[in-house]
Amino acid sequence: MDIQKTLLSMQDTGYRDFHARLMPNIDKDTIIGVRVPKIRALAKQIKNDTGDFLEKLPHKYYEENNLHALLVSQIPDFDECIEKLNRFLPYVDNWATCDIMSPKSFKKNKEKLLLQIENWIKSGHTYTIRFGIEMLMTHFLDDDFDEKYLEQVSLIKSDEYYINMMIAWYFATALAKKWDFAVKYLEDARLSQWVHNKTIRKAVESYRITEKQKEYLKTLIIK
Repeated sequence: MDIQKTLLSMQDTGYRDFHARLMPNIDKDTIIGVRVPKIRALAKQIKNDTGDFLEKLPHKYYEENNLHALLVSQIPDFDECIEKLNRFLPYVDNWATCDIMSPKSFKKNKEKLLLQIENWIKSGHTYTIRFGIEMLMTHFLDDDFDEKYLEQVSLIKSDEYYINMMIAWYFATALAKKWDFAVKYLEDARLSQWVHNKTIRKAVESYRITEKQKEYLKTLIIK
């Protein structure tokens, strides 16, 4: 199968124009305009017959990167998934491709995953760092939670918008799941002002935060 040709055959120019506005840092000419459900369906269709697609980096189109991300996420073997993922992450150049990745093998390999997360958040690459924070949020805010993960994220300092947005998302989610631990980071003003206030804004918009908690968070806004 010619994967690029297949993606081009699914083009929706109206959707391309809409989606391009959501990613101002991406050249519109590299966006075909294929809706995510169609890319997901293609990933399932070809997961056992990807040819050399996963070895051909960098890709030309945004949708090729999304397909790549979904294919890697389907790899059942943790070590193979990590190998392919680490090869791909340096080429991720936008939030949407970053956030579409959710490797299935991670759930049963938490200990090894933590080692990878430590490397990712120290990488210096915007979307690799964002992905590392997202994996901490996805896999380590429930039964495997440890307060040290909050500390780990709080120490990430960056001028990158997409990193700071993910830090705020992480802490807003932590407020919903581990309030007593997370709220201390706001009470002690341990985050940058922008991240601090964005965390509160996202938490206040969340249905998982009680009205009483929301009112208290509003008193913590840094002006």
